[in-house]
Amino acid sequence: MLKICEMTEKEVQEIAAIEAENFSKPWSKKGFLDAVRDEHALYLTAWEEETPVGYAGMWIALDEGEITNVSVKKDRQGRKIGTALLIALEEAGQKRGVDSFFLEVRKSNEKAIALYEKTGFVRMGIRKNFYEDPKEDGIVMCKR
Repeated sequence: MLKICEMTEKEVQEIAAIEAENFSKPWSKKGFLDAVRDEHALYLTAWEEETPVGYAGMWIALDEGEITNVSVKKDRQGRKIGTALLIALEEAGQKRGVDSFFLEVRKSNEKAIALYEKTGFVRMGIRKNFYEDPKEDGIVMCKR
């Protein structure tokens, strides 16, 4: 059974491993520790039994949330964990006064784009050469 709760320092090492598994320019363990400790950040962990299987996070500025990460362990993808994390992140953000959510996603990341569109995000524009390794445009998406 999937359980989603606020990320703590205890699971940051495992979260950083999931990040490294999925991204060419992963956040470091320190990056996650800094986020977990910051009052303007909100990071959630998805658990199956005693194992972290995914996470999502955002930075909050007034009534806006910038979603920075949504990631699921490769061997657990395709089980709606990303959808559950995104919905939980939005609900937690709304409790903190967030009413607009923004994110960037690689143009080639069709699975993520489909997830975001399925949950109500719309494409707002393109950031040319936003990503590195490999260099790629980022699609800016928003949900209000």
